[in-house]
Amino acid sequence: MAMNAIKTHCCIVGGGPAGMMLGFLLARSGVEVMVLEKHADFFRDFRGDTIHPSTMELLHELGLLEEFLRLPHQEMPGLKLSVDGQSVAGPDFAHLPVRCKFIALMPQWDFLNFLASHAKKYPSFNLRLKTEVTDLIQEDGRVVGVRAATDEGPLEVRADIVFGTDGRHSVVRRSAGLEVQEFGVPIDVLWMRLPKPVPPPDFFLGRIRNGQLMVTIDRDDYLQVALVIPKGGFVKIQQAGLENFRKNIVAITPEFASVVGELDDWNKVKLLTVQINRLHEWHRPGLLCIGDAAHAMSPAGGVGINLAVQDAVATANLLTRKIRDGVCTTDDLSLVQRRREFPVRMIQRIQVGIHKRMFGNNSGKAISISWPVRKVLLVLAPLLRRIGARIVGMGFRPEHIETAEFNSGPGRRG
Repeated sequence: MAMNAIKTHCCIVGGGPAGMMLGFLLARSGVEVMVLEKHADFFRDFRGDTIHPSTMELLHELGLLEEFLRLPHQEMPGLKLSVDGQSVAGPDFAHLPVRCKFIALMPQWDFLNFLASHAKKYPSFNLRLKTEVTDLIQEDGRVVGVRAATDEGPLEVRADIVFGTDGRHSVVRRSAGLEVQEFGVPIDVLWMRLPKPVPPPDFFLGRIRNGQLMVTIDRDDYLQVALVIPKGGFVKIQQAGLENFRKNIVAITPEFASVVGELDDWNKVKLLTVQINRLHEWHRPGLLCIGDAAHAMSPAGGVGINLAVQDAVATANLLTRKIRDGVCTTDDLSLVQRRREFPVRMIQRIQVGIHKRMFGNNSGKAISISWPVRKVLLVLAPLLRRIGARIVGMGFRPEHIETAEFNSGPGRRG
């Protein structure tokens, strides 16, 4: 079968939050960009749903916030936990210096479709679905493109620069031989959907009971539920049987007794292998990785989407003019890592600390909050809620849109 070949200015591998935001911003500034996404659409049931205040502030700067907020979503002005049946207030976003003082719960596919719809308004943007990148093209020590599989046959995309935004199992970073530093995580997560009980239970983002942690996300007509389990423990849970699994869920959240029968097949329970890692170097000549491809995050705090978006904004701010002028060097690519590595390190350090304090080095350890710790948390609650809101809602070193809109057609071809 003949190889199809395409030449473009920028090739972005992966249509997740980092890839779609970067593609949108580059096209908005007149750069010719092609985003390659291996799936036929953005619909993936068990993905992060949290759009944080920092991301909505960026949408405001782009003039898109009002339209975004017209999409179906739920708003959380603060995070609330249930610990052994008692309500515990978490971060309160009311004091953040932003327009949206809440987290928006929205299916990730709606967010990605929203970005894609606006990116497609620019003639220099091209999104190719059902295009699975299989390898990098490297010549004289430089990445000059990618090879991909499509329904029409093999495809070769040549580009001045390639961006790896293809997630924690990145083909791009593996093909480039980029070294990954792993941080041990003692947990995995089981995702599932449940109908809403009638009457619906009080909404808590997290519930700790019987030494176990469950997260619930309200998706309006159903609940997305995440159960934290010991690392590698899914096989043992399956061996114990579905009935025991359902009983365990009810023991954590008794209100689910009337709906847990929906889980009648293990295919309805999806395993997320939790990772925290980051690349030593995010780049090679002609290549830059950002988002989960550069640094996989734990679900703790739900910050992964927003860090990926922040990476994309920083990349556009630092590189757009260089890319458009055809003078983007490896030193320029390294500026993105220098800009974004500090906030990534800080968040990952906090996530690793949370896991150690809750689980220690023993992934089977029951979760508990001791009476003295609860007293300290009660005394410090107002301060901790503000600090927590700042870290979760804004992160470290939040980015702002610095690139200008350019409507004069495609960017310069090299």
